[in-house]
Amino acid sequence: MQQFTRSFILITLILTSVFSQAQTERQFTLDDFYDYNPILERKVDEVFNKMNDTLRVGQLIVPAVGEHGKKTPHVVALAAKGYIGGVLLLNGTVDSFTDFVNQFDSIADTNGYLRPIYSADAEPTLIKYKIKGTTPVPKTNMIKSKEEVVSVTKTISADLNKIGITQNFAPVIDASPNKTVSNSSFGLNMDTVISFSNLFIDETQKNGIVATAKHFPGHGFVVGDTHKNLVNIDGEMKEVDNYKPVIKNGVLSIMVAHIAVKNNTKYNTDGLPSTCSRAIVTDLLKKDLKFRGLVITDAMNMGGVVAVPNSGLKAIMAGCDQLLMPVEEEKDIFDILTELHANEDFKYQVYASVKKIIRMKICLGLID
Repeated sequence: MQQFTRSFILITLILTSVFSQAQTERQFTLDDFYDYNPILERKVDEVFNKMNDTLRVGQLIVPAVGEHGKKTPHVVALAAKGYIGGVLLLNGTVDSFTDFVNQFDSIADTNGYLRPIYSADAEPTLIKYKIKGTTPVPKTNMIKSKEEVVSVTKTISADLNKIGITQNFAPVIDASPNKTVSNSSFGLNMDTVISFSNLFIDETQKNGIVATAKHFPGHGFVVGDTHKNLVNIDGEMKEVDNYKPVIKNGVLSIMVAHIAVKNNTKYNTDGLPSTCSRAIVTDLLKKDLKFRGLVITDAMNMGGVVAVPNSGLKAIMAGCDQLLMPVEEEKDIFDILTELHANEDFKYQVYASVKKIIRMKICLGLID
């Protein structure tokens, strides 16, 4: 009997050890991002604790390269310092973008930094202009069935996977009467827009790419173009409810637009774009809508935000996790660091954003 007991204990210990090792070596996927897992939590903390505050804040920065991005040597210099967490590949070819991915991964590996999250505006309407050489697909507003949504998304995702792009700034869930939105949305019938968007999100994330719903809190009924200047939602935000089902469905990223909100008692932005408003990013999106994924700004060089002093710092203080296309990346980094060292609450907010980005990178397979 004692021999049986000893054997049983030995087998149990061996099985426990094997199981523990298997769990430790487990490869996480995007399906794990929202789920609590002590092994994943521990891995995030291990990576975070090896970084200093400058490298941590660098994870918030997403400059652009390509025809409409910054000059390549400028972004390479940022990467060599560890001052980037992602790179937007903006207007180029499949081959040139693949080269960029290899170049920036090599810089990260050589210096012991985290590999970037590579993003693109690969919505069906824009992909052929943004990434030349990709497989042709119909414009977003020409997609008429659920089966076509799935097929188009598979096609786009396959092209992005070949390049190494891991975040797609799509789908657009704005209603489409606005000229700026026009053919980038799935249409004006919001039931269709939401249904098709959720399919697009599901298929994108199933293929190991972070989907990004945009442009929060809603661009469809806004007059004007945030590329040129600040525009306003006057009173009720008619499109916020569109985000509830996509958040419930598990979208991993949401892009906030440079849209001010006025004459709205609870969510007035006091003349600032939503990207720089804590009322919109933290109170509405994170607290009221309970969004726990990555919050990324629209491009910070756009007319709707570029005139705001210290806009990068303001956007992070508002609750954004990623700064897209900052005008002065290093200034933003050191503005954030200065505030972080002076403001304990802000420090832990930034730390939470950085850990969220690290978690996403682990789930994307970017961290061993």
